[in-house]
Amino acid sequence: MERFRAHIKLLRPLNLVTGAFAVFVSAAILGKAHQAGTLLFTVLVVVCYNAAANAINDYFDYEVDLINRPSRPLSRGLVKRDTALFMSVFLFVAGSGFAFMLPPLARLLALGIALPLMIVYSWKLKGLPLIGNVVVSFILGLTFVFSGAAFAEVRPLVVPALLAFGLTLVRELVKDIADYEGDRKAGLRTFPLVAGLKQAIILSIVLTFMIGFGAIVPYWLQYYGQGYLLVLILGVEIPLLYIVYKFVRFPDDATAKTAARILKLSTIAGVVAVYLG
Repeated sequence: MERFRAHIKLLRPLNLVTGAFAVFVSAAILGKAHQAGTLLFTVLVVVCYNAAANAINDYFDYEVDLINRPSRPLSRGLVKRDTALFMSVFLFVAGSGFAFMLPPLARLLALGIALPLMIVYSWKLKGLPLIGNVVVSFILGLTFVFSGAAFAEVRPLVVPALLAFGLTLVRELVKDIADYEGDRKAGLRTFPLVAGLKQAIILSIVLTFMIGFGAIVPYWLQYYGQGYLLVLILGVEIPLLYIVYKFVRFPDDATAKTAARILKLSTIAGVVAVYLG
């Protein structure tokens, strides 16, 4: 039973639920949640691709995770590396099959952009300074654009895509700060290792301010209403200010780990804000 749970944990179920939630909210924003067939296949593509990406990421990160993530299934020996690779390939193939049930633009985004980027990111780009951070943030933001393409209406989902991109970029950077020691021993070249922890923390703070300011702009432009502003302040702006405060007072890897968890929740809050707006 423990090994079975480990195989499920490898796919990171909470991330999969978050991805499915993003698709559902996207459909609700477009007023097309009643299109059950399109919604189902869109969710299946996102869930399969995310699960596959999580598995292949752990496959390539095995040596690093022995230091940074010793509790993960592969690090504990509960899941074999070959099994993780097989699961990844199977899920990528399944997700690609489901993508063929969607409109041409959605298929192009899934097969031509998301699929190769997910593989290349885990294989080659993750350890490159800032490039890997930007790529994975782009992939997360692409979830909303893909959802819009599935329902043939992309424009209303540009703002949540940008918000998800920005919050994920900060989260990826602070994760690199938290993983500094393990990444150094693994010979990776993340931004904190290349530029130094101090510069990485400064960049995280600057990006946090920029995203916090940028998230308010749609309200100022009257693109979204009071519901957006209320949830944005409670779920995004206040947490971002707290992260800045923590980094200023306690610039260390413990703060980075806390910030990464907060930013994951803030991304969900941002999506809810757009829906309510």
